[in-house]
Amino acid sequence: MSKKAITISFDEEKLNALKMYLTQKNMQAEKELEKALETLYTKTVPAGVREFIEMKSGTAPKPAEKSQKPKAVPSSAVGVSNRTDGDSV
Repeated sequence: MSKKAITISFDEEKLNALKMYLTQKNMQAEKELEKALETLYTKTVPAGVREFIEMKSGTAPKPAEKSQKPKAVPSSAVGVSNRTDGDSV
């Protein structure tokens, strides 16, 4: 996928302070902004549209790579008898 640059305005003193403190944590403002944009994209764009874009760009995970949530299994069924004497209820 090709990348597009985004330009935003931010107070210079705040940006300098942010960069200083991020550097102390071995972090970069640009990388953190990329993560934040990715989170915003995932939160905002419907899953079907994201999947379409991934398929179109060739970055879609293979079916075996997709994480699937295990289906919930009820711990007990209502109205099921636990009798073992062979009689049905």
